[in-house]
Amino acid sequence: MKKNLFKKAGWINNSNVYEVNLRQYTKEGTINAFTASLPRLRKMGVETLWFMPITPIAQESKKGSLGSYYACSSYTAVSEEFGTLDDFRQLVRTAHGMGFKVILDWVANHTGWGHVWTETNPDFYKIDEQTGSFKIASGMDDIIELNYDNPVMRKAMISAMRFWVDECDIDGFRCDLASWVTLDFWKEARTELEQVKTLFWLAEADVLESSSYLEAFDAAYAWTWMHKTEDYNKGKYNMGLLKKLLYEHDAVCGNESISLWFTSNHDENSWNGTEYEKYGDMLMALNVFSFTWNGMPMIYSGQELPNYKRLAFFDKDVIAWNGGYSLEDFYTRLLLLKKENPALRAADEQVKTRFFDTPGETIVYMRQNGDHRVFVWLNFGSSPAEIKLDHEKSPGTYRNVFTGTSEKFAGTTSHILEPFGYRVFTSIL
Repeated sequence: MKKNLFKKAGWINNSNVYEVNLRQYTKEGTINAFTASLPRLRKMGVETLWFMPITPIAQESKKGSLGSYYACSSYTAVSEEFGTLDDFRQLVRTAHGMGFKVILDWVANHTGWGHVWTETNPDFYKIDEQTGSFKIASGMDDIIELNYDNPVMRKAMISAMRFWVDECDIDGFRCDLASWVTLDFWKEARTELEQVKTLFWLAEADVLESSSYLEAFDAAYAWTWMHKTEDYNKGKYNMGLLKKLLYEHDAVCGNESISLWFTSNHDENSWNGTEYEKYGDMLMALNVFSFTWNGMPMIYSGQELPNYKRLAFFDKDVIAWNGGYSLEDFYTRLLLLKKENPALRAADEQVKTRFFDTPGETIVYMRQNGDHRVFVWLNFGSSPAEIKLDHEKSPGTYRNVFTGTSEKFAGTTSHILEPFGYRVFTSIL
């Protein structure tokens, strides 16, 4: 794999991502209605807001009553369902004033059937040789594929991306189905847009299976880990292979690229099941992992509630907010730990990860940056697990992140970790 030679935004190493599903976030489903949640999310420790597409949705061949976010009819406008361009400009200004970064979902592989380009520039699209019409994207008949062999189309796409940087001052893009689009386009787009602003580039592509895309992107999805941990919970995978996956992620990303860790997102929740369906009692330990391993953690709208239902994708289905936010404290502790502790910086050559040799279904590791240490114990099993830890290389006094209590570790110690349990400690300096 070649290196990513693009300049990186200085804020990404300790950041996190919160995915915003505008349609389902409030009963209004608008930009302005969501803005009222900004203070709560900022207090919780959210750093980067990722907005699912806000562009107009094509009505021709649309799915359900409202259609798919990912079948747009214009790249340079805001859907009336969500509000206006001025609404989004103001939201970004407000978010920036509170310390957030804002990234926008960008769908470069395809458009909806009713996109303006189908009338003005039909040559921008691939043509189905059998039908003579626009080529339908694989398995999704409400969207049609763009032709990246057309240099004029590529320039128009980059111009549309620049529109959102110029007009709304966004901080980056989450690029939908990034690996379905030719890599050289993303390099071309980033080269041109970096002349305007140093952006954060997040690829919806698997870190392991599409590692070449890290030549153009700062971060990519840990899709394989997400699927294999579900398999593990359902007895279809083993701990040895899970640990092997972690080594593979670190080997691919090194000190340069970032894995995005998550247990839910819009696709997984709607099509494959809630995180509770997928992971059961293992979920909380897995979320702790996402925030403490080398990479960037992501939270999907409603996980802090928590949300126990699959949200409809093409129809209105509001998250069942009740004002309780029972997992808000859990996420706040992890979000702030990720932001403030240098030992959790992603893609930083100063940070070292040490695995401890522990049995069965446990994973124990320490991440260290100078004198800063984060010590993580996880039990992915349904039975109590005894772990024996050698502290010779890292003795000291540590604070439990969740209880606030202190413990002194030296020599060799033995501990019982409860079923599906987790503990996180930080060194007291």
